[in-house]
Amino acid sequence: MAGIVALVEHKDGKVRRASLETVSEARRLADASLGGPVVAVALGPGASGAAAEVGAYGGDRVHAFEDASLTSYATESWARAVVSVVGKEQPKAVLAAFTSLGRDLMPRVAATLGAGLVSDCVALEVREGGLVARRPVYAGKAFATVEFAGDGPQAATLRPNVFALGPKDDARKAEVVAGQVDASARARVKTVTAAGEGKVELSEAQIIVSGGRGLKGPENFHLVEELGQALGAAVGASRAVVDAGWVAHDLQVGQTGKTVSPTLYVACGISGAIQHVAGMSTAKYIVAINKDADAAIFKVASYGLVGDLFEILPRLTAAIKAHFAAKG
Repeated sequence: MAGIVALVEHKDGKVRRASLETVSEARRLADASLGGPVVAVALGPGASGAAAEVGAYGGDRVHAFEDASLTSYATESWARAVVSVVGKEQPKAVLAAFTSLGRDLMPRVAATLGAGLVSDCVALEVREGGLVARRPVYAGKAFATVEFAGDGPQAATLRPNVFALGPKDDARKAEVVAGQVDASARARVKTVTAAGEGKVELSEAQIIVSGGRGLKGPENFHLVEELGQALGAAVGASRAVVDAGWVAHDLQVGQTGKTVSPTLYVACGISGAIQHVAGMSTAKYIVAINKDADAAIFKVASYGLVGDLFEILPRLTAAIKAHFAAKG
């Protein structure tokens, strides 16, 4: 067994950043000592168009399943395709991004292969020819180092925005292999209703501005949205805000929402409950704005502003807009 298989998510041939991070990490591990080729799996129309980006970030080969029946995600058929590639390539490891798709698909892939799976990894390394994974536990209050047992392939999902993109080389080309698979499934997506067109996806955003109960009501959430717009950021929310119906569930950051790892996370009126912190504590820089100086969010914050967010947010938004306007 040698090499690494990486699942690649794409839309119209454009690969998601989280998947490029997965390919980059696969390349690093292969070069470090795991050895073998980096092989990507892309499914749905336009899959072969992903080869250019995959190759530029270190992929050697792309199994492209262009079957129109794979346009919409279905766990059974997609897992069948990934397993078929693993059977042909006999890799040492199978990797995917810890996205909503990856966290649903990889357990089925791992179970079918009889492989161990470590989810939501924040670090991977090679020891004695095998992978060792690091992942958060106890709502992010500690980290576990996990070794894989058995002789089968080792499977892992990687937290987005944690693993760095490798150096891009547009001259590097990946071989394209046409894939075929039985695309039948007991459940099939009939329609997809897109929401928030043009908005920055939370799990891939480099900057996130989130609002909590300190905003006092849905009529004030625009303060968070305006700051986010000024920063070119994605907008998130705490569970309390979502449960109150102020915003949609897809904006929820936390243990029961989305796990994010942006470069900058701005928490506005968020107390810092452990469930929320579990979803954003791996951000590189955390800025907390809260009138309660004893709020738990300040324990994880890189910078804290103690004060009335109804005064701070408009002034901060205006200052950021003025800064970018001055830069032209």
